Amino acid sequence: FLSFAENLLSKPEVTGVKFLFLVGGFAESPILQQAIQRAFGNLCRIIIPQDVGLTILKGAVLFGLDPTIVRVRRSPLTYGVGVLNKFVEGKHPKDKLLVKEGTHWCSDIFDRFVSVDQSVALGEVVLRSYTPARQGQRKIIINIYCSGLDDVVYISDPEVRKCGTVSLELCDTDKLSPRRRRREIRTTMQFGDTEIRVTAVDMASSQSVRASIDFLSN
Repeated sequence: FLSFAENLLSKPEVTGVKFLFLVGGFAESPILQQAIQRAFGNLCRIIIPQDVGLTILKGAVLFGLDPTIVRVRRSPLTYGVGVLNKFVEGKHPKDKLLVKEGTHWCSDIFDRFVSVDQSVALGEVVLRSYTPARQGQRKIIINIYCSGLDDVVYISDPEVRKCGTVSLELCDTDKLSPRRRRREIRTTMQFGDTEIRVTAVDMASSQSVRASIDFLSN
């Protein structure tokens, strides 16, 4: 536990931390308080507020009254989407090979938007652009996945699960001017609140769909 404490406080983002607040219902345990004091007491000052069991509830109420009170959150999970990439011989496994209209694709690729334990500011947006696998494709489904691990490569990896979906009807590009026929789907994830807001936009028609994922309970 002591080595964990030293490793935790040696991270660049917590350099210079002098105070550690112990909050939540579990923080009422004398055993936990003693263990935390032994592990962190020589590294920083441990503060246990009054009504420690109600601290989380009070924080939630304050956030409801003024959402800007929470400036940064840590992502509890790794979030991303499942995509197709061009299949690379020797890099991608054979069982991921998918052939569509003569093109070789690698299926189940996990495209990471944010990693577990990464700091995300209020309103922070991560943007990705994708191209439909087929030129005449009329619908695209973007599945959103999460995992407690950071080193996710494929959505079929252990401990990866689907936590949301956005489905976007694509316009008929034959009806658009030549300069607007380039197919691009722009996907954004907005973090920092208690929900992740996911938006997918067909850039040719500006048509969009939105979805929300519970950021805290996932």
